[in-house]
Amino acid sequence: MKKALLMAAALLLAPLTLSAAEYKEGVHYTVINDGPATAKPEITEFFSFYCPHCYNFSKTIVPKILAEKPADVAFNQTHVDFIGKEMGVEMSRAFAVAHQLNVDDKVDAALFAAIHDKKQHFTSRDDIRALFIANGVDGKTFDAAADSFMVKAQMAKMKRDTENAKISGVPSLVVNGKYRIENGSIKSYDELLAIAYYLAKM
Repeated sequence: MKKALLMAAALLLAPLTLSAAEYKEGVHYTVINDGPATAKPEITEFFSFYCPHCYNFSKTIVPKILAEKPADVAFNQTHVDFIGKEMGVEMSRAFAVAHQLNVDDKVDAALFAAIHDKKQHFTSRDDIRALFIANGVDGKTFDAAADSFMVKAQMAKMKRDTENAKISGVPSLVVNGKYRIENGSIKSYDELLAIAYYLAKM
């Protein structure tokens, strides 16, 4: 009986082991630094409000990650500033301000929709400020946050993390601050998430 249970367990685990064994360094993921991984498992999405694929990812995959990820795996987002020319930096600032004011969900969705659905052309911080106000944020509160130390520190960290991970396209996932998933080898979003969860447990 015990032997039968062990065999059954082995058969159940075999597909998972085989699947994990197929994920190869240099093919499915790249080690981006020689140092230790983060203390706790985490998945970080690098994205841009100007990226249409990121917009789709935010609507279809991010909710899936939040609903299905293991409880001990954190999910973070980092905005890159290399898309959108000079407004890329201001969009990173907008993301940081929304985070600091705890209006991420509302403002992030509004920025994506303004750019991709309404085809709004943002030309200055004032345009972004107007969107924040339209979504319930006081103008003076936005101004204070936009120039705050916390926002500037978050922007600097996002830029540093983007450079350290050698991110050249988005959306892109980095796991545990150490593994960058190679999108070119991924056949589906389900596979992308399977690799992310596999790496998070490494």
